[in-house]
Amino acid sequence: MEMAEKIRELIKQRKWAVFMTVCGCGGMLLIMISSLIPDKAEPVKAADSSCFSICDADSFCHETEQRLAAFLSDIDGAGEVKVYLSAGSSQRYIYAAEGRRSRSDSKTEEEEKYVMIGSGSEKSALVETVELPEIKGAVIVCGGGDDAAVRERMYKAASAALGISTAKIYVSKLR
Repeated sequence: MEMAEKIRELIKQRKWAVFMTVCGCGGMLLIMISSLIPDKAEPVKAADSSCFSICDADSFCHETEQRLAAFLSDIDGAGEVKVYLSAGSSQRYIYAAEGRRSRSDSKTEEEEKYVMIGSGSEKSALVETVELPEIKGAVIVCGGGDDAAVRERMYKAASAALGISTAKIYVSKLR
C-alpha cells in the first residue's frame, strides 16, 4: 500500500506534471531530429546487376557448362569432357504485386499494382524472384563417347543435373 500512496502523491504534485511534460517534449524533439538525418543505406534498384551473381544467359550457360563438364568427367570411362548448353531466354525478373477485387451485381473489377520501394525519383519495383534462363538442350563430347555404357551414363547424369529429358541431350566421342 505504501507504493501506491507514494505514486498518488507524486501525481498530485505539480512537479510530476512538469517532469512528464519535459520528457514528452524531449522525446518529440529527438524524433524530429532523427527525421532530418539522412539514411546511410542506399535503396536496392530492381535491375541492379550487383544483386545477382549471374547477369545474363551467356554467363549462366558458361558457368553451368564448366560445372557440368567437371561433374561428368568424374564418370567412369568418360575421359576429357566438353559441354555446350543452349538457353531459351535470358533471366526474368518477377515483380511483387498487390491486387484487389470488387464484385457488384453484374460485373467484377480487378486491379493489380506493383509494389514500389524507394522514394521520389529513386522509386523502383520490388523484385520478388529472379528466374534463371531455361536450359533447352545440351551437347556433350567426351573421350569415352564411343562406348554405349559411358554414353548412357552421360545421358542419365546430364538429364538429372539439368532437369531436361534425354531427348534434348546429344553425346558423342571427342576426336
